[in-house]
Amino acid sequence: MLTNYVPVYVMLQLGVITNDNVLENEEKLKKQLKKLKQSQVDGVMVDVWWGIVEAKGPKQYQWSAYRNLFEIVQSVGLKLQAIMSFHRCGGNIGDDVNIPIPKWVLEIGDSNPDIFYTNKSGNRNKECLSLSVDNLSLFQGRTAVEMYRDYMKSFRENMEDFISSGVIIDIEVGLGPAGELRYPSYSETQGWVFPGIGEFQCYDKYLRSDYEEEVRRIGHPEWKLPENAGEYNNIPEETEFFEYSNGTYLKEQGKFFLSWYSKRLLLHGDQILDEANKVFLGCKLKLAAKVSGIHWWYKTESHAAELTAGYYNLKNRDGYRAIAKMLRRHHAILNFTCLEMRNTEQPAKAKSGPQELVQQVLSCGWSEGIEVAGENALPRFDRDGYNQIILNARPNGINQDGKPRMFGFTYLRLSDKLLSEPNFSTFKMFLKRMHANQEYCSEPERYNHKLFPLERSRNDESVETFMEETEPVDPFPWLEETDTSIRPYESVLSRLRSTFLRKKS
Repeated sequence: MLTNYVPVYVMLQLGVITNDNVLENEEKLKKQLKKLKQSQVDGVMVDVWWGIVEAKGPKQYQWSAYRNLFEIVQSVGLKLQAIMSFHRCGGNIGDDVNIPIPKWVLEIGDSNPDIFYTNKSGNRNKECLSLSVDNLSLFQGRTAVEMYRDYMKSFRENMEDFISSGVIIDIEVGLGPAGELRYPSYSETQGWVFPGIGEFQCYDKYLRSDYEEEVRRIGHPEWKLPENAGEYNNIPEETEFFEYSNGTYLKEQGKFFLSWYSKRLLLHGDQILDEANKVFLGCKLKLAAKVSGIHWWYKTESHAAELTAGYYNLKNRDGYRAIAKMLRRHHAILNFTCLEMRNTEQPAKAKSGPQELVQQVLSCGWSEGIEVAGENALPRFDRDGYNQIILNARPNGINQDGKPRMFGFTYLRLSDKLLSEPNFSTFKMFLKRMHANQEYCSEPERYNHKLFPLERSRNDESVETFMEETEPVDPFPWLEETDTSIRPYESVLSRLRSTFLRKKS
């Protein structure tokens, strides 16, 4: 039965380490972590914010607060997933604190705002650096990729004891806004409101120059970056670019642009993951990268919201296979979001398809032979949300060989509300179901999660080759409902049992 066991981690609070690089409320956190451990959670995930650790200046890393945090996690007996968070906290759905990228980086942007993603109106998004500066030495002698590499290298050097002891099992590498491999096409700080299609983010002078060079190379210097793709809160049919039957996205010029736009994103992820692979080479841990679950407008011909984010995904063109192949090259896990969502919960006007999207992306990962993990996009405390997650974690239910099965799930996020009743009793039932009704297992190798030293990235395929792999593949079969659902009466009985035990003690 352990072949069906899916470990569950809980994301810690965004501001568990403050902007001043202090671990506050240690005693409260210890109590919360002990409560998670007693409930049989496998581990926790935490953002390791670039804007906090390297705040004082280039290569002036301050790790002490994170070391204190990791020591507490270790003392409680939990595993740890660490996110290399090279983006700003604040401006995304669910953000309740503000942690900017390092001030000294922002100051460089004051004199050169083209280091930031830019929409067609010229508005800059300071959530993270544009991928256009990955290889430009604009940061006191370093490129953006070199800054990310040096940060990860310092992390490894300063956290070697937590890595070698097996506490840190997973390094998720931030690749864009919200840590996700995408463009910041839908940002609330820019005025976006769900379910707007978002905007392309390639109008800084560096990306503009790159595009102009590419169209000249193929003999079409007259092709310009899109000016007809609408604004953040348009719907597809309001734009010439995404128009249903004759939109620019269907024409040669539009196809070339979308290929270029998505390829630049893929190259960005590929290069940074290659650096991460070199930094953590030989460590007994997994690399991971997060892909965003952009489910709105999925059930339209143009998939407009996915396209503006950099996912060139259409009914007859799979936009996620190339990403899965790129992750395979670096032995990395594909971490996907919105696992809790069902189609019926979405407003009809958004033409959302979260269930089909999850099936498509997870199937891409499994078809390419990589591990797939996931998160919920929004906090959920109800049986329906949990049951949908359980279904996606084991689409064919409990079976003899435990396949397909997600590598792990991270619940978003730790809060007083999660730990209060009746929510916590329901959450514990969810944990039991994710563990295939087995007791907590402290030996990951027993459920086929043994960690081996990270191997060097493969170099037998190029990104150009990946980009050609666009033929849609049939998704894996999915049950209509999970075979291990949390039923209404079970939540009540669990809550009553918890109350009885608490009173008895």
